[in-house]
Amino acid sequence: MKSFEVRIWEIGKRAIRGKTWYRVRWTVEGASKPFEELFQKKALANSFRSELVKAANDGQPFDTETGRPLAEVRARNATTWYGHVRAYMERKWPRLAAKSRRGTVEALTDVTLLLTRPGRRGRPANDVLREALYNYALNPRRWSDEPSSAQAEALTWLEQASLPVVELEDVAKVRRVLDGLCVRLDGKAAAASTIRRKRAIFYNAIGYAVELGYLDANPIDRIQWTAPEVATAIDRRVVANPVQVASLLEALEGLGNRASRLTAFFGCLYYAGTRPSEAADLRRADCVLPGRCIDCDADLPDVTAAPVGACRHEKIEYGWGRIILAETAPRSGTAWTDDGQAHERRGLKHRARTDTRPVPIPPQLVALLHKHVAKHDTAPDGRLFRGLHGGPLSESVYDRWWKLARVQAFTSAQVASPLARRPYDLRHAAASLWLNAGVPATEVARRLGHSVAVLLRVYANCLDGGEDGVNNRIGDALG
Repeated sequence: MKSFEVRIWEIGKRAIRGKTWYRVRWTVEGASKPFEELFQKKALANSFRSELVKAANDGQPFDTETGRPLAEVRARNATTWYGHVRAYMERKWPRLAAKSRRGTVEALTDVTLLLTRPGRRGRPANDVLREALYNYALNPRRWSDEPSSAQAEALTWLEQASLPVVELEDVAKVRRVLDGLCVRLDGKAAAASTIRRKRAIFYNAIGYAVELGYLDANPIDRIQWTAPEVATAIDRRVVANPVQVASLLEALEGLGNRASRLTAFFGCLYYAGTRPSEAADLRRADCVLPGRCIDCDADLPDVTAAPVGACRHEKIEYGWGRIILAETAPRSGTAWTDDGQAHERRGLKHRARTDTRPVPIPPQLVALLHKHVAKHDTAPDGRLFRGLHGGPLSESVYDRWWKLARVQAFTSAQVASPLARRPYDLRHAAASLWLNAGVPATEVARRLGHSVAVLLRVYANCLDGGEDGVNNRIGDALG
């Protein structure tokens, strides 16, 4: 119902748990009770009251159920969650990295399917709805494409079945979404990190609704719901020692030419502590590879340079070198990048676009890189590591060879264990080695591209020292 009879009181104060809140109170004829809103700031209360006064002075009808101007209620109710998340993705898209775009759309696909009217007739199959949202509706790059007939029917149903954003004021609906994010498509429990990521995206999307005025506050803040704890410290069992890493690299050499092309790549992860995406984009021009010729005692600033003079520099003593990490090109998929390429060129993680990170490398890695350049050369653009046909090195390729190397280098018990299960674990092994060798945490963090706080939190379980002394003291106390 609507009413034109509105009475608005002056702003009052109300103390709640020792804090002062500013109250706007008003009545609408025909409503069952007075309405009120509380604000922490008086300026916000003044602004809200002014809007009510202006609507009343303009002769706008007020809704007797919500107490708000009817035009506002209709505008809020007209926006569905489906329409809202499309607007949200359009706004967020330009500033998101390609992988973040994909992850955001994945999360919002799950949320949108949970925010539909139950029992709505004509509901398409879940896989059709999911495909329509993921591949078309929430990807602004695809909006100019013509959806398939099945997708078009699914999206038409979603437009009609999607709940209004204003219904998220009902915390039961929000809780249903949060609980739904805890379950995978196969019915099994989702990983804690996945739940936290999707919950954060959901929270941010609702925050945009608050910003647009569809909701007064984020309803998630009113729910006593806690996401599962995510383990931040590295499992010490994944950390390989230098002998084990050496056996893995040797196993790669024994798997043939295709696998040996990746030996130096994995060496970068261990000896320089790089991320896989950083190593995959390493350029020859960004490597300093010095050494000394044992035969003629000549210092070689670049061991890959063609020999000058009679000595061929066949026996080299490698020295400490340096690599400069500048860019990465993670694979995101053609649907998520601006240029339609599978890989997105971007700067280093957690750094400005043009920042670089120089990392000293030991003689072992200098030797691996020298051998790699001599045997496999580089891509035309200077990349050291590339796919079989010259393109960017893909995760699926190096992951496959890594699994085979583990089988060759490890015992069956080690293969079944978490030890160096992923190539990324080589980076963890590097950090553990450096920290336990006494390298200052500030320098380890710099080489890894971490903050010191993150470094110590992540690698707390990998630090040795002091345990024997503590055990002896406990033993002495026990008698």
